[in-house]
Amino acid sequence: MTIQNPVLWSWQHIQASARALGAVPAEDYWAGENRAENSGRREVVIRRIALADLRAALAKGVADFGANRTDVLFLCLVYPAVGLVLERVMFGHGAVQILFPLASGFAILGPFLALGLYEMSRRRERDGAASWTDAFRVLGSPAIGRIALLGAALIVIFLLWLVLAQVIYTATLGASYGLDAPAPTLAQFLHDALTTKPGWMMTGIGVVAGFCCAVVAFLIGVVSFPLLLDRDVGLNTAVATSILAVAANPGPMAAWAAIVAGALVLGSLPFLLGLIVVLPVLGHATWHLYRALVPRRPGA
Repeated sequence: MTIQNPVLWSWQHIQASARALGAVPAEDYWAGENRAENSGRREVVIRRIALADLRAALAKGVADFGANRTDVLFLCLVYPAVGLVLERVMFGHGAVQILFPLASGFAILGPFLALGLYEMSRRRERDGAASWTDAFRVLGSPAIGRIALLGAALIVIFLLWLVLAQVIYTATLGASYGLDAPAPTLAQFLHDALTTKPGWMMTGIGVVAGFCCAVVAFLIGVVSFPLLLDRDVGLNTAVATSILAVAANPGPMAAWAAIVAGALVLGSLPFLLGLIVVLPVLGHATWHLYRALVPRRPGA
């Protein structure tokens, strides 16, 4: 391998991604796979899993990331970049109270943002290899309309969370500053959030509201997006399967949600740059977790 000019390297990847858009005809998307298995006529079976399955999914996620490190890093550069831009906008408009809700939004949008990573894992599993251009072939999926609709639902949940966060701030800590007070600095905001009664109220209510939004997004998205990529099922079936999979495995799935949340927090700490590694590993691992929860039939 040789060290390339970063600008040239990025431009070459952008050109290749543009060529990949729409390159997969819908009728060929599942070519070479078992059609009966993919058919919506087949019942989706949910398996009970254990903590060992979580470890296995993470190990496979790391292996997928290792097989396509530079490719996946290119795909995921956009997440911290967009996050940092939005943070600068928040600072510029004196809206530091939105920084945490904004960063925590990765937990809500994660299942949708990881679509390309699911596709890479799917193709590597099927063909033995995958490149980052395969991530864009998800646009050729026959289920792209259903996927987009479900993604829009997660975006609505995310926007609702941002509105709730602002309302909670305005009714608690924001009210303590008064209408004519200047916008707090980040240092002042953190100090007041941790040491004052209005700050405690804001934090407590905000954590509960954010947790509820994240739980809803996790329930409807953790299995449904991979399932829509993998099989020809309806949107209602995909969402119901996701909810039932979590309900059938409350302990392991709660542990998985905690792993995801903890990893996202760690990845967000150094100016969101850790997300470049955290997001692809979690995305690939989620695909393999789906495989453990919704196994293929023998011979499929």
